[in-house]
Amino acid sequence: MYEEEQRPDHGPLAGFTVGVTAARRADELGVLLQRRGAAVLHAPALRIVPLADDSELLAATKDIVQQAPDIVVATTAIGFRGWVEAADGWALGEDLLSRLGGVRILARGPKVKGAVRAAGLTEEWSPSSESMAEVLDRLLEEGVEGQRIAIQLHGEPLPGFVEALREGGAEVVGVPVYRWMPPEDLGPVDRLLDATVARGLDAVTFTSAPAAASLLSRAEERGLLPEVLAALSHDVVPACVGPVTALPLQSRGIDTIQPERFRLGPLVQLLCQELPGRARALPIAGHRVEIRGHAVLVDGALKPVPPAGMSLLRALSRRPGWVVARAELLRALPGSGRDEHAVETAMARLRTALGTPKLIQTVVKRGYRLALDPATETKYADT
Repeated sequence: MYEEEQRPDHGPLAGFTVGVTAARRADELGVLLQRRGAAVLHAPALRIVPLADDSELLAATKDIVQQAPDIVVATTAIGFRGWVEAADGWALGEDLLSRLGGVRILARGPKVKGAVRAAGLTEEWSPSSESMAEVLDRLLEEGVEGQRIAIQLHGEPLPGFVEALREGGAEVVGVPVYRWMPPEDLGPVDRLLDATVARGLDAVTFTSAPAAASLLSRAEERGLLPEVLAALSHDVVPACVGPVTALPLQSRGIDTIQPERFRLGPLVQLLCQELPGRARALPIAGHRVEIRGHAVLVDGALKPVPPAGMSLLRALSRRPGWVVARAELLRALPGSGRDEHAVETAMARLRTALGTPKLIQTVVKRGYRLALDPATETKYADT
């Protein structure tokens, strides 16, 4: 877990906890989230097989050196650079670049274009949308009958892409520049799954389809898949960097949020809009109280609250202004047993954390209630 940066002015994600499943660029994403106030739980759902150790890539490289393709489709910058570096390590670098220098190269986006040009090559075309669907449309419109097309695979499936080209009469050579494998240490993934089920997370981010598929697969192995899917459907926001990444979740009936531009920065900005928009704000005892994942904003001031206190506060906020019995609050406490004294202890700590004791009123022999402002009592009476 990353440590939350302590800032006098909290960011838009203060009080929220976000899970990061990325293996690659996880540090970059974590820092972006922390700078905006989030607590981050990192659990890489995959590991990447080093390129130079991948016999499939070596075989594909030799195949292309021996018989040049007509077209090469480059899909990721890191993958293209890694391919050239791995070929150098096998003493095939010059031969590979010589072959690629005489073929048509289509680059999926600007970063890939940069990698192609850094290798001394020039792309013929790149879609402005950075979409593989647009690449496929262009190839099929031109006609691929009899064409030998090499596609730089990037560890995740390209749904229908290869099949459509083959149906169009092309010979397709897959270039697996890196492969995803399950993580060697499943502990962080299991902790993230447990936190998801317990609603200890407010959102989980996904930057690749294999990471999403791997997380769901691990949940299924542990018998947690129904609970994880329920959490992602209602309480924990699944945030994907793009539509391909979202496919494993969507196939399970999970709706995701995605930025318009498939980048880490826009993904974080989307969370900065989405999570605060879901937080419940109530007028209580003359204060504006906004209940977030692991903290509360009281008149804009961030108040970290222990997990037991957050459980009580959520139980009270479901019926703001109404008395909630101690027995009901006890059931809301995680692992508290049958002693209602646990409610009093957690309530005392909650009031201390909020710094404004009058927000929660004790109703003698009955329980506790949020001191909802009188003008809003009617509004929340039927909630």
